[in-house]
Amino acid sequence: MDDAKIMKVTLPDNSVLEVPDGSTGYDVASKIGPGLARVVLAAKVSTDDQKTWQVYDLSRPLPADCRIKLLTEKDDDPDTLNVLRHSAAHVMAEAICKLYPQTKLVYGPPVEDGFYYDIDLDTPITPEDFPRIEAEMTRIIKEDRPFRRVEMSRDQGLAKIRTENNRYKVDNAERAEGDLSFYVTGAETGSSFEDLCRGPHVPSTGRIKAFKIMQVSGAYYRGDQKDKQLQRIYGTAFASKKQLDEYLKMLEEAKKRDHRRLGPQLDLFHQQEESPGAVFWHPRGWALYQIVVSYIRELLGNNGYYEVNTPQIVDKSLWEKSGHWDKFRQNMFTTETEAHEFAIKPMNCPCHIQIFKQGLRSHKDLPLRFAEFGSCHRNEPSGTLHGIMRVRAFTQDDAHIFCTEDQIGEEVVQFVNLVKQTYRDFGFDDMAVKFSTRPPQRVGADEVWDQAEFALQDALKSMHMDYATAPGEGAFYGPKVDFNVHDCIGRYWQLGTIQVDFSMPGRLGAKYIGADNSPHTPVMLHRAICGSLERFVGILIEHYAGAFPLWMAPIQCVVCSISEKSAPYAHEVHAWLIEHGMRTILDDSSDRIGPKKQRARDQMIPYILVVGEQEAADGTINVNDRNGITMGTYPFEQFIQGCIIEIHTKGRNL
Repeated sequence: MDDAKIMKVTLPDNSVLEVPDGSTGYDVASKIGPGLARVVLAAKVSTDDQKTWQVYDLSRPLPADCRIKLLTEKDDDPDTLNVLRHSAAHVMAEAICKLYPQTKLVYGPPVEDGFYYDIDLDTPITPEDFPRIEAEMTRIIKEDRPFRRVEMSRDQGLAKIRTENNRYKVDNAERAEGDLSFYVTGAETGSSFEDLCRGPHVPSTGRIKAFKIMQVSGAYYRGDQKDKQLQRIYGTAFASKKQLDEYLKMLEEAKKRDHRRLGPQLDLFHQQEESPGAVFWHPRGWALYQIVVSYIRELLGNNGYYEVNTPQIVDKSLWEKSGHWDKFRQNMFTTETEAHEFAIKPMNCPCHIQIFKQGLRSHKDLPLRFAEFGSCHRNEPSGTLHGIMRVRAFTQDDAHIFCTEDQIGEEVVQFVNLVKQTYRDFGFDDMAVKFSTRPPQRVGADEVWDQAEFALQDALKSMHMDYATAPGEGAFYGPKVDFNVHDCIGRYWQLGTIQVDFSMPGRLGAKYIGADNSPHTPVMLHRAICGSLERFVGILIEHYAGAFPLWMAPIQCVVCSISEKSAPYAHEVHAWLIEHGMRTILDDSSDRIGPKKQRARDQMIPYILVVGEQEAADGTINVNDRNGITMGTYPFEQFIQGCIIEIHTKGRNL
């Protein structure tokens, strides 16, 4: 084979295939084996030694001398589902256009749990229309039409789009960089459908095995509420019907656990229109909130953090210096007084730098760790608000570590250990880690990024942690590591993060005196374990379905008297529990014991302590749990000792 006409393709096992120049992912799969060629969906390609990856259609020529991973339906790589879902969005768009010819397509990306397509259509689409759209999608899928990519020069593509009388597609094309691509299905069958799209897609529509349209909502083009309201049709797709059925079953369980229902039902919090995106915490909810805060506060105090507190309102000049005013202005709440414009802080980092700058800092002072339960406000669009999971007013368990470049790795290791301990104590045993590298648009020299990425990756490797790499998804100022927890019904929640920042300390003039007696700019590590405490509490509510373990429960036990004669003893037991630090309430109402116990179970209180005349005579308590199980009669001290052990061990068998 002539060397000038071949290229080398490196496989995941580091073996190298030599294939003709211009070969596709399908060609590589066929060379490996016909079995693989039948099941492969797309090719994941890297030309920079795995720093960044791009997903290619199987029919798209590969770049010379690349590394490749072939994606199949059985892969757990997120890009596998993304390709399937992007293709399903394309098929749904065709089905809608067939059923509603006046439709103007806007755009349709894959998202975390599926896909959506925004459309401009005067006829409202309702859930009653979903079966009809799904039937049309099924017809298109059964035809097994190939997805064919057509590339055009920018001028040719724009000229083509401008003839289609669709202002959204024209705007999308004008915003796109470089040449344009279109995807065509059905040209071979005489029933052609075409859409402006970057891709990638699966080889043919028949590869879409399981899908469902989920809901419809309103949306605005690029979030502009002054523009015409669009319809956003959501769907999901999976590699198999079994996976789809499992997902739908999980959604049913999620409805039962929805914190927006359980919060008011358990008297934890409420929200109202007069303060959108904010939380009214009730006594029990605030107790739960403070349990989380107290846990984090003790953890940080034991690990070398200094707690600080910074102002809520800061002059816009600081946000201009930090870069937030240019990048984040639309999400800031502002106020004005005495001819000065102020911002209600959306994050804490610039303020922590101001504390660092007070006084002369030495390299011997580093690392210096500032923590704050920082109250922040962000002007999130009303359509994105979601209970206490996505709010405008929230508190972060925020901290910033000022350190030298040589200290990054050690600080990351310490932080990861804190993350693992915290999630384990709150009942999350399964954690997924994502390492995100330099994005295309960034600040700082490549050699500095090299050092930061190496320090983060080396720290993870030193702890023998499994992690996924997300090329190009780092912050503009530095790489990061994100931590996701897996809840009891299979959902992942992104919580903690640690981010390396070489930019902001320099922008705001932070310096320390190094061992060479010269000033140096510190590295700043942004880190949070829980993130938004409001969101974390919402996740806890849904994870436990409101049935919190004893150490975390806002009310740990309720004392119920059987009759008026045993009420005085019930008061004594209640007082003893308070003396021993238990969070308890007393039910000495005239109701019968059955309704009292049921009321406590409805409130998800871990222990229901029933006391009657016999218990009063013996100095005992009859213990029931919230699941309706009678655990037996115990002396008071024995019950308390059991609770102390359960609280100390976080309910785990150690």
